[in-house]
Amino acid sequence: MDRVVCARTRAGPSHGGKPVPVTLKREKCSPIRVAIVDDHRLVVDGLVAHLHSRRHGIHVAIGVSSWAALLTDSEFPVDVVVLDLNLDDNVSIGAKVRALSAAGSSTIVMSRHAESSSVHGAIRAGALAFVPKTEPADELMRAILSAAAGQRYENAPLAGALSSDGKTLEPGLGRQELRAITLYASGRSIREVAGDMGTTEETVKSYIKRARRKYRDIGLDLGTKILLRRHGIREGWLTPE
Repeated sequence: MDRVVCARTRAGPSHGGKPVPVTLKREKCSPIRVAIVDDHRLVVDGLVAHLHSRRHGIHVAIGVSSWAALLTDSEFPVDVVVLDLNLDDNVSIGAKVRALSAAGSSTIVMSRHAESSSVHGAIRAGALAFVPKTEPADELMRAILSAAAGQRYENAPLAGALSSDGKTLEPGLGRQELRAITLYASGRSIREVAGDMGTTEETVKSYIKRARRKYRDIGLDLGTKILLRRHGIREGWLTPE
């Protein structure tokens, strides 16, 4: 693989009124090896092309559409993994970030529609940046350079997601509401949930309806059972089968 020449310079004595750069150190260093993981192939291909065209010492070694494909790629592990926050699988974002950290990879999460609670979970697990897909690709490049240096990329979207203490981002579910949606999202029917909770089907429906409304109030749509289950896995109150 080609190696990138890295150099540090400082301003030396002036010559003709202009400072002359003086090289303090010149060394060869490996390019930053990056993986892009997104379930939309067009996004992956576009980011790969953009990052390669910028030539900032970034080498996209992996471009795949699933978590499983990343882990089984012969180029894994890499220096930095750019990971879609909402891949269609049953692995929580926290578990993914921790697994990547254990493998020696820094993580950047990106998403088109990200719930603040999921961003909190990713950052708590060790992700170093959050870049919305609405941002320019150059923003992702800057985040990669920061993550490769082991530094959190403090951009405006991350600051906005983390601006509260986290408590205000919680839906504020009651104990019975949380139990009802947990049982329901786990695959049980309304009747089965009612039997487990020792109450009526109408009461269970009311719990679930109220819980979904509270989640909508903080910007999270859990209007289907599938969405409920995915969120439960991400948050850790459901375990993948």
